[in-house]
Amino acid sequence: MNKTACYELITRKPTAEELEELRAIAEVQFGVAGNLVIPETVNVIISPSTNRIRFLVVNGKKYLALRPRDYRFNLYLSAGEILNTVLPHPRLRVYVKRDYVEFVSKGNTLFCRHVLMADPDVRPGDEVLVVDQNGNLIAVGRSRLAGWEMVFYSRGEAVKIREGVSSD
Repeated sequence: MNKTACYELITRKPTAEELEELRAIAEVQFGVAGNLVIPETVNVIISPSTNRIRFLVVNGKKYLALRPRDYRFNLYLSAGEILNTVLPHPRLRVYVKRDYVEFVSKGNTLFCRHVLMADPDVRPGDEVLVVDQNGNLIAVGRSRLAGWEMVFYSRGEAVKIREGVSSD
């Protein structure tokens, strides 16, 4: 028996209870109504080993990933685009200096020296939207520092980029 047969992904529509729970997690994590973040058209990918939800997929694209250790979401660009329209500025955003927008949009790490401004309420480990000076989404990732530290320090990693708009 080959290993890939053991890891076949199960994709299905979430049950009403699962959808309600996923939206509640989104409300707590992102601070907006869950139905704005997680649409009715969402599908879920189930882990074959644990039989739990691992990914949310919308229109065939990875949308969110559910972390099993803390039951929070990892962002992907498709979800980031939605959040960028529904969240008030600067909530969960890190603004990049103009000269480094292209570098970061390719999926490269965002360093503190490249940060123009950041939401002071961002904590280390939060999922953040990385935007240019005009508020256009260029990447999503996980913060390494608090928002105020990203602006204060001139050295070190500010955001570990998961996906950039120009990344292959």
